[in-house]
Amino acid sequence: MWFLCVLLCKNKMMFLTVVLLLFFALVLYLLFMPMQLFIDTSTQQYYAEIKGLTKVSIEPHKEDVLRIKLRVIFFTFYVYPFKSKPIKKKGVVVKEKAKKKPNKVAFRKVLKLLQTFTIKQFRLQLDTGDCILNAKLYPVVAFLNFYTKGNANINFQNINALTLEIENRPYDIIKLFINH
Repeated sequence: MWFLCVLLCKNKMMFLTVVLLLFFALVLYLLFMPMQLFIDTSTQQYYAEIKGLTKVSIEPHKEDVLRIKLRVIFFTFYVYPFKSKPIKKKGVVVKEKAKKKPNKVAFRKVLKLLQTFTIKQFRLQLDTGDCILNAKLYPVVAFLNFYTKGNANINFQNINALTLEIENRPYDIIKLFINH
């Protein structure tokens, strides 16, 4: 009988060990998996995702202006932000707002946070509608493309488009706040 009790205790320890290992693997996965922000105005694709886990996208909708599609692992949810909500009839209560102190976020910290992001894809096609302003912007954009290896174009064909893909990892953001 005592042998069975020891065997069960070992199985409980093994079960606990497996659960802890799976938990730490999930935490490591969440720390090192890339988060991605994608904006493409020509195809109207706008989404943010953590690869393999969740994706939030903004889609055009026939009745409403837009809808937000949230996909978490195997589940899909839709949110309609401009849908009217039923008005609840309550007495008018005026709440006093407490004065908040302004947040003083160091400019350097914001700059360092922006530097943790990696630009995977950037393409800009711009037409201001004013041919003289387009002509003035043309050498500026050519200069920026030469030094930043960017892909920005000034055109005279009334084409405006932006494609931007940005990636970051939660590990890099946490490391920034710990080190600075």
